[in-house]
Amino acid sequence: MLSYLHAYHAGNIADVQKHAALSLTLSMMQTKPSAIACFDTHAGRGLYDLQDERARKTAEADSGIQQVWAVRDTLVSDDWQHFLQPLEALNRGGAGLRYYPGSPRWFCHWKRAQDALTLFELHGNENDQLHRKVPLPDVRIRHEDGLKGLLRSLPPAAPRLLVLMDPSYEIRSDYADTARTLARAWRQCRHGVYLVWYPILLDGGHQVLLDLVSEGQAGPVIRHELRLQSPPERGMIGSGMLVLNPPWQWQHRLEAMLAPVCGADILASTQQWDWLVPE
Repeated sequence: MLSYLHAYHAGNIADVQKHAALSLTLSMMQTKPSAIACFDTHAGRGLYDLQDERARKTAEADSGIQQVWAVRDTLVSDDWQHFLQPLEALNRGGAGLRYYPGSPRWFCHWKRAQDALTLFELHGNENDQLHRKVPLPDVRIRHEDGLKGLLRSLPPAAPRLLVLMDPSYEIRSDYADTARTLARAWRQCRHGVYLVWYPILLDGGHQVLLDLVSEGQAGPVIRHELRLQSPPERGMIGSGMLVLNPPWQWQHRLEAMLAPVCGADILASTQQWDWLVPE
């Protein structure tokens, strides 16, 4: 069942939303000096070549991060500058944007000495690539199911916690498994900040995740969604993020951050947010 490879989708609109959310959360949490234990449950290979044949087969980055990169000089807010730094570091001196960081490289770029980072990746080849592409020697890489591994790791030794959960959802049960893991993780570490990404598909499969989270005991939870203005007849029509225990004003800063790039001439999408589980 482990056939999904993110190399076909790296840098698409979902990655823009997910990594904007991750970058913003890290920036907000790191205003305090206390250590953060960071966990990435579905790490992938960590770094992607947007000129690779797999990336070019779908060309999804062309309507995602490449559109943002083309207007980067107009994105002057501190939150956008924080987001752009890892991209500029990876593509310094190159012509255009070729290399795109997976979530492990976003974590690594902003990891402080006092922070801990654990990466989970079950796919054998992706795990091998992850070992080669993670630049920091003190990062723990685990070749195992990230949802189960996360629960075994909580609560962490560090006083604060940040978790990114972004399964591929290639297995339909991933929606329910992710919701149940989120609820269990919250019971084990109630002060943690949890980011959960999900695809918005025509078949509405993500509704299982949303229903289970909204009916559960964990909260508060923000839901933020990007939806394509001209959705395709098949495949992903949008991208969503759930944030359990969001930093104060997180939703307004993400909304303001993405507003300049959501127009028809850049990401061609609309954004909306609400409280899936009220404060």
